[in-house]
Amino acid sequence: MAAGEVKSVLFVCLGNICRSPIAEAVFRKLVTDEKVENKWMTDSAAVSDWNVGRSPDARALSCLRNHGIETAHKARQITKDDFQTFDYILCMDESNLRDLKRKSNQVKDCKAKIELLGTYDPQKQLIIEDPYYVRNSLVSLIKNPVCIVHNLARPHSFLITFNLIICKASFFFLKN
Repeated sequence: MAAGEVKSVLFVCLGNICRSPIAEAVFRKLVTDEKVENKWMTDSAAVSDWNVGRSPDARALSCLRNHGIETAHKARQITKDDFQTFDYILCMDESNLRDLKRKSNQVKDCKAKIELLGTYDPQKQLIIEDPYYVRNSLVSLIKNPVCIVHNLARPHSFLITFNLIICKASFFFLKN
């Protein structure tokens, strides 16, 4: 990154109350810890308008707090301007990717590189499943973030989602 150059990343999921606000908060902490927060503009958004104005899911907030991360994010839907403003739009699953590609085709001069956040996973686990519908998902499955976590009992828990995101966001940061 050239001196003084600011890069930007927008994390996107279906409703902007679980995966994408976790990714935004994790990435914001990562760049802050590396003392390069002034070189990154970070945000998150939804492909849908279902949760606009809502805070992240209580389970997502709890998971973040358990890892010393706070967020004041309010859900928002992606806009046409986002495709022209952000360098990267990183989404969580194929459905998000299809929706974003379709929306980007309606935008003149789309500058954003649109891809799955999982593209940055060296293990190539591309999809970050939606943990929204899993009950009791905050069971402590692991103590420290690891890149790939497999747990058959709760495959889509918020803790697993958090750990997958922290891994992928870290590799994205390192490549950029």
